[in-house]
Amino acid sequence: MGESPIILEGVTLMLLGMGFVFFFLVLLVGATRLLSTVSMKLQPIAVPKAASNAGSVTEDSDDTVVAAITAALHHHKKKLSQQA
Repeated sequence: MGESPIILEGVTLMLLGMGFVFFFLVLLVGATRLLSTVSMKLQPIAVPKAASNAGSVTEDSDDTVVAAITAALHHHKKKLSQQA
């Protein structure tokens, strides 16, 4: 008969603890959303401008990337052949 109040206190303490955690998490999600909304209003997402020669710019960039990769591979193979 003496265990009933102890179990009731345990359940009450458990519910209070879970309630506080739930409240804190809801508060945290609300603060995160509020900060996200404020930051989006202060700093909107930049939209890239369309270039007049968009095709040639990407082709030049692709050629430069291919040349850089080729040079890196050539340098790596040359380094490996010198070590052997």
